[in-house]
This record gives sequence, C-alpha cells and structure tokens, in this order.
Amino acid sequence: MEKNQQPNNPQQNPNNKGKRFKFNINLIYLAVLAVIIYLQFTSNGFWQPKSFDTTLYKMEQMLIKNDVSKIIVVNKEFAEIYIKTESVYGDSSYKQLREEDGMSNRKHYIHKFLSVDNFQKDFEKIQEKARAENPEITLQNQVELTPETRTSFWDGWGTFIWIGLMIFLFIMIFRSAGSVMGGAGGGVFNFGKSKAQLYDKDTKVAITFKDVAGLEEAKVEIMEIVDFLKNPKRYTDLGGKIPKGALLVGPPGTGKTLLAKAVAGEAKVPFFSISGSDFVEMFVGVGASRVRDLFRRAKEKAPCIIFIDEIDAIGRARGKNVFTGGNDERESTLNQLLTEMDGFGTNSGVIMLAATNRADVLDSALMRAGRFDRQIHVELPDLEERSAIFEVHLQPIKKADDIDLGFLSKQTPGFSGADIANVCNEAALIAARKNHTDVGRQDFLDAIDRIVGGLERRSKIITKEEKNVIAYHEAGHAAVSWMLKHANPLVKVTIVPRGKSLGAAWYLPEERQITTIEQMLDEMTATLGGRASEEVVFGVPSTGALNDLERVTKQAYSMVVYYGMNKEIGTLSYYDSTGQQEYMMGKPYSEKTAETIDFQVRTMIEKCYQNAKEILTTNREKLDKLAEILREREVIFRDDVEHIFGPRPFQTASDVVADNARPTSDVVADNARLTSDNDK
Repeated sequence: MEKNQQPNNPQQNPNNKGKRFKFNINLIYLAVLAVIIYLQFTSNGFWQPKSFDTTLYKMEQMLIKNDVSKIIVVNKEFAEIYIKTESVYGDSSYKQLREEDGMSNRKHYIHKFLSVDNFQKDFEKIQEKARAENPEITLQNQVELTPETRTSFWDGWGTFIWIGLMIFLFIMIFRSAGSVMGGAGGGVFNFGKSKAQLYDKDTKVAITFKDVAGLEEAKVEIMEIVDFLKNPKRYTDLGGKIPKGALLVGPPGTGKTLLAKAVAGEAKVPFFSISGSDFVEMFVGVGASRVRDLFRRAKEKAPCIIFIDEIDAIGRARGKNVFTGGNDERESTLNQLLTEMDGFGTNSGVIMLAATNRADVLDSALMRAGRFDRQIHVELPDLEERSAIFEVHLQPIKKADDIDLGFLSKQTPGFSGADIANVCNEAALIAARKNHTDVGRQDFLDAIDRIVGGLERRSKIITKEEKNVIAYHEAGHAAVSWMLKHANPLVKVTIVPRGKSLGAAWYLPEERQITTIEQMLDEMTATLGGRASEEVVFGVPSTGALNDLERVTKQAYSMVVYYGMNKEIGTLSYYDSTGQQEYMMGKPYSEKTAETIDFQVRTMIEKCYQNAKEILTTNREKLDKLAEILREREVIFRDDVEHIFGPRPFQTASDVVADNARPTSDVVADNARLTSDNDK
C-alpha cells in the first residue's frame, strides 16, 4: 500500500476514530420510559384529537341552534358535545373546529361538571328553552344524554407496571453504583466479593522465566515454589513442607510484579492476582469479606497461587496510626488476612505471593513463620544483570551494529529494570525523530541523558553573565571530582539546561555495598565544588547551588545521626527501621544533643567546602581553561578534563570502567558540531 493511499475499511482508517456511533443500551431504557410516561398521561393511551372546553351557556346556544348531534356523559365526570358536520362548515362560530381536519364523529367540545345530577337538571331546563325558541326541535328529535363508562389499559395494569418500572430503575441504579464503587461484577450486592483476576488454562499468561532477566537468585527461590506445585509428592514424601507464603521485597521497577507474572506462566496452575488497595472500600467490612471470598475461591481451585501486589496498602503495622480508631477498616482487613493465612491446612496447595517496596512498615504478625515464611529480595541489577536486561528489551528494537551491551550497562549504574526498558524505548523514539534507519549508540546516550537529566531546553533565555557563572559552576564540579581519590569519575559535563537545572554533570559511581567516611567526605567535597568555584572566581555565590547544598546537608546529617560517623555524637544511631518515628511528635534525642548535631553537621560541611576551595585555588588556571572550553562547546567529556588536568592522580577500578564507557573521539566531534550548528 502506498503512503498516501488511505485504507478502504473505515474501521482501519485512523481518521474515523471517535466518529463511529457507539450503541448504548441505556438509550433503549430511556426510550421505553418516555413511551410509558406518554401513554400514561394521555386519556386512552393513544393519540386523541384536539378538543375545546365549553361552558353551560355555550352549550345552550348550540342546542337552540340545533347544531348538536349527540352528547355523551363519560364516567359521570364530563360531557362530550359532538357538533353536526354541516354546522361545523356552515357556521362561522365553529371556525376553530374547521381547522381540525376530519372532525366528524369525534368529540368537539367538553363540558366538565362537579355533579352529574345537577348537570341533568340544568340540561333539562336547556332542552325546554331550546324547544320553546326553535320550532324544529321536538321531544322526538331532541338530543338526549347518553351515559358511557370507559376503562383504559392503565386502570387495571398501570399500578403494576409502575411498580415494576420503579424496581427496574432501582436495579439499574444499584448496578451503576456497584460498578462505580467497586462492586465485583458491577452489582450492589457483590461489594463483598473478591475482585481478584483469575488466570487459568483458559486465560494463560505468556510471560515465563525466560522473559525475566537479571533476577537469578530470586528466580531460584521462586522456581522451587513452582516445582512444588508441579511435583508436590517429591517434597511430601520426605516430610518437607513448602513455604506458605513468599514476599517479594525491593525498590520500585526491579521486576517484582513481572516475576509474579512469570510464576503464573510457569506454574500451569490457577493464579489469582489482586492489588492490596482492591480490598479496602468506603463500606465497613467490605475488605474482610473480600479476603474471605478470595481464599474460598482459592481453596476450590487448589493447588493455586494468590498474588497480592502492593500488600503494604493493607499490611501496615497495626496501632501505629494515632489518627484512626479501633474500627479502622484497613486493620479489620489485615486481621482477616492473618486469620485466613494461618487457617491453611498442611500442604493444602494454596501459596501466597506478595510484593512491596515498603517491607519495613509491614505488620510483624504478617512476617512471622507460617505466613510469609520467605522474603525474596529483588534488588537493583548489577553490571552483568543490566546487560542481560538490555538483551531482553533490545530484541524488538532495530539496533545498529555498533551497539554493545556491555557499553550500555556501564552507562546505566543504579538503573532498575523499568528504567532500562524506558531507555530502550526513548532511544527508539529519538532515532525515529532524527529519521534514522536504526537505533545507534548516540541515540542510547541521548536517551540516558534524557532520563537522568531531563529534556534539553536550548530555547531557554540565558544571559552571557549567567552562562559564565554556570560554566564555572560545572567546571568546579569536574575539577574537584578529578582531584579527589574517592569521588566518582567524571563522564560528561554540560551547561545546556535540562529540566529544572541550568547545567549537569554525569558521573559513573562505583558499585559498592558499603561506604567509608573518606568516600562520603570526598563525595560531599565534589558536590560543593560548584559553589566553591563561584566564590573563588566571582567572590560571591549564587542560588544555583541549591540542589548541591540540599544533597550535602542530608548526607552530612545521615553520617552524624544515622551512621555514627562523628566522634562528638559517638557510635549512636537514631535511625528507626520500624517506622515508629513517623508518628512521633518529638525527636528521639534531647535539645542539647540536637544543638551538638547541628554544630557537627555545619562543621563537617564547612570543612569539605574549604577543601574544595583549596583545590580550585591551587588549580585556578586549569579551572579557567576548562570553563572556557565549556562555554564554547556547552558539552565536554572526560577526554577534555584529562587533557587539561592530566591523568587522574588516583586511578581506581571505577576509572577503568569510565575509560571504557566514555564516547569515542568521533562522537565527541559530532557533539561539538551539533552544538555549533545550534548556536548558529
């Protein structure tokens, strides 16, 4: 199909989206209701011709002129007066009747009365007067009153129809309310039903352990549970008992939910999936009822797996929130969950899986043996695991030949699996925006910069003086980090505004599990290098170091209060892993200790700041050269810093990784040309 050719099928034409009429059954309900109301408020349930009210005097004049053909008294409530056809078209007083087409043999006038007896007496007097004034009227041909009793369909069945209609409307209202308020199945009487989604042989999950990369240790423990569900006899013959529950704990985006989906795809048993927030509603007792219903369904499908995502929504420690009373709906739901988990029979074949990134706030009763026996930690991937994750997410992407998985994994320290998936997607979008035929290395570097630093804002108006300050600020970061042993090695520095920042520096942090005092102090000194550079060069600081000061203050406070890295405070830690301090009104230390903490934090930061100023003062000429290059190119790399400052005095393992991760000279030149073209 050619590019300009539009598909003939209107359903496939994107221009027709939103224009198709969507049928709604509520329209039928409204139409039926409108017809019933119309029929109810018409006299006989069908269309009636137009009629005119009249008085007793007008009826008397009609009878005297002998224009009346008949008079019918209906249900002793009113009289219908019919006029002769020749009188209608022969007398001008009936002009309004002639405007009605085909009025013969239909009622023309209606006279309403309060009492039929009084009306008969008045009618007899009128008849006598008509015979006296009109000789053509005699006793034989005078008009008589004809009584008639009329009944309609609504008289007998209207009440029942209205009752049925009201019941139907109430059912529809409750159904709508149930779907809005979370009732399972959309019914008001199903509020207490579980909303867990069931995956069984009819609704298979396509994700398997092959699709989960970088979680080898977690997969080993999970696969043991899956193997028990497939071959339970191998364990029970030896007297072993499978864990009743496994809790997946880890930072956001590390693949906890993905791992649970892989369990559903591998186990070949019914898999119930539900979120922790789906248990709690605004109605009291709904959460506990849904827990009971979930486990009832699970026991019927055993062997099976129940997965509760974000279990901290209902599993928070009880009694920690001082603002809730004893009838807290969340606590009632948790109590029921604890009861159901503890009520399992031995080897019943129902296994609980749950995921959370807040394991520290969970109730201790939920974590005891017999409930969630195992805690499977799903941590951020390391270098090799990131390479495996990239391999999975790069499969659907049309990548260039120069893509190296090791290079990409080195460029993304601290990235989670979700972040890596976002990098691959952003790289494909950037390549498409540049009309590339495939996704190259530079596209991935731009995607990483986009995610870490934010979107470039080259259109932001910055004065020449501000650009000079920003250049010296970022050059200060680069210079100080280059001269310190434990500072993270530099990869890239830019003064192009990104997100809310006016400049940014990219470092390659060393992937370590513990950190010493010297390492933290060097990192704080490098962070303060930007503020120190402004004071050394211009004599006055600016507001551009806000983020740096915030990070340094938090890090110094953690060293003093949490990690016990201060001699004056001593080897004490005021950190509370149970989360109880969250609801405390005061601090866990005295006012005198608080003053000492403030003084030690201020002293530590000031010492790092003076150290940064000393480094920059000693290397002032090199700092000026680096800032000049940064003003010209707006982007500099590790090669530029090494060219000015020389080889780094302290070569570490992270420096070797940074050397391998730095862009080639061609990429640096391309960036320089791109910046030059944008400046023009």
